[in-house]
Amino acid sequence: MNEIDQIQVNFSENLWVLNICLSFIMFSVALDLKVSDFKSIIQHPKIALAGIFSQYIAFPFVAFLFIKITQPHPTIALGLLLVVVCPSGNISNFLTHTAKGNIALAISLTGISTILAPISAPFLFTFYANMDNGMQSILKSFHIDFLEMLQSVSILLLFPILLALLLNYKFPNIILKIKKTVKTLSLIIFIAFLIFAFKANFEVFKKYVSLVLWVVFLLDLLGFIVGFYAGKLFRLSYSDCKTLSIETGIHNAGLGLVLIFSFFGGTGGMALVAAWWGIWHLFAGMTIAQYWKRKVEN
Repeated sequence: MNEIDQIQVNFSENLWVLNICLSFIMFSVALDLKVSDFKSIIQHPKIALAGIFSQYIAFPFVAFLFIKITQPHPTIALGLLLVVVCPSGNISNFLTHTAKGNIALAISLTGISTILAPISAPFLFTFYANMDNGMQSILKSFHIDFLEMLQSVSILLLFPILLALLLNYKFPNIILKIKKTVKTLSLIIFIAFLIFAFKANFEVFKKYVSLVLWVVFLLDLLGFIVGFYAGKLFRLSYSDCKTLSIETGIHNAGLGLVLIFSFFGGTGGMALVAAWWGIWHLFAGMTIAQYWKRKVEN
């Protein structure tokens, strides 16, 4: 067995904690969503199309080409692919605000990508993985079922979002009062979990992170670039292009980890990619947000 496949990332014993954290974080993100946000997107379909093109067509295709060119170990390749097809990350809205992007658009795109994720993530993952012999052989060994993955993603993402939408509709005044507290608590939980994850896996990261350091860095960078130029392609405003860049570059690596432990038994290379990406995108996101904040449109 390859050394990469023997890597043990320590999350499996606390998977239920990760599930609860992820659901609560998604609930807090969805508190910003209203039905009117989706009506606004329908009234301005070009923006929605740009977001769908960037997140579900352009970036997964670019990621697949990147994997074929760089030829990482198949489990690392699967980890990269899985994170790429996960929806926008929970900190993308905060980063858009920092970057002086379009906050309303960011919230709407996060909502759309999360609602579409139960279908888009399993479909894109299995579609591209089956186009590569190395990744395909691993999928077959684990007997990954599209419908089972769809069900898991739906429970993790759709339930907290629908609950938040319902509460926002039924009790808007109460939600307005508690929203800031819930979002602050969510951010604290997210950061605390990352610190715990890094501490629990420090020796693993120290020994093996070099295997994924550059591929995660480059692919994440490609995500930001693809998002920005997808906006340019659709002739969006500069503010919207920045927003699309962040929404495409920041992914829900926590969801990726849950799926890896649920369906792949925490396979070393995959878990290492998702765990490191979850930590890395905080630094990458803040860096790109500060860059966009200072960048003046030419």
